[in-house]
Amino acid sequence: MTADDAPIGRLLSRREALELLGAGALWLTGNTLNPGWAAANTHPCVVRPEQTEGPYFVDEDLNRSDIRPDPADGEVMPGTPLALTLLISRVGDGICQPLPGARVDLWHCDALGIYSGVQDSRFNTVGKKFLRGYQTTDKEGEARFVTVYPGWYYGRTVHIHFKIRTDPAARQGFEFVSQLYFDDALTDRIHSVEPYTARGQGRVRNRNDGIFRRSGDQLMLKPVESVEGYAALFAIGLQIP
Repeated sequence: MTADDAPIGRLLSRREALELLGAGALWLTGNTLNPGWAAANTHPCVVRPEQTEGPYFVDEDLNRSDIRPDPADGEVMPGTPLALTLLISRVGDGICQPLPGARVDLWHCDALGIYSGVQDSRFNTVGKKFLRGYQTTDKEGEARFVTVYPGWYYGRTVHIHFKIRTDPAARQGFEFVSQLYFDDALTDRIHSVEPYTARGQGRVRNRNDGIFRRSGDQLMLKPVESVEGYAALFAIGLQIP
């Protein structure tokens, strides 16, 4: 385990996690893709490990919550809808409080394992901007996104990248980068239908992914099923100098 992967705070207990997830599930009864999570009075401080940024980050400066469309032509990426709320806290001196005003970038591949805005040995999507965007955390420390469940590509398990910055314009602003993962059984179920089946077989499972093995179990999403798709909450506490 590297220093970047070492947890530096407490994780939620199983009871606390269930209580938080239960609070979020209550908001799903309205059948909305972006439910909100009743953050007040349940703001957890969960310090998570950093992980590699990877080769596909592009600072597109796309301020948007729904990252499914490609701004170039309006095409909406197909796939199972996923509403993702990141709940960001600041941790220090025994205090946990929401972190407003932080920029949270989200990016991941489409149902066929393709990223936008990059040239790779498998594809060239320069000029495309699908499945990328950022949100600024509100007074409760929330950043909300609507996207699709990711596909897969060779060498990696299914994942989502995210980056948190307190001052993107500053040379020495605080920055935290990591990845989010899913239970393999859920991925099996979602990837058993179109458009994911067009990708074929060969997906790496969590236990066989070298990056996931570096504390990926602390970066797992627990999506809740809704009429439209799935919704998930991820809470993270940051120790900012």
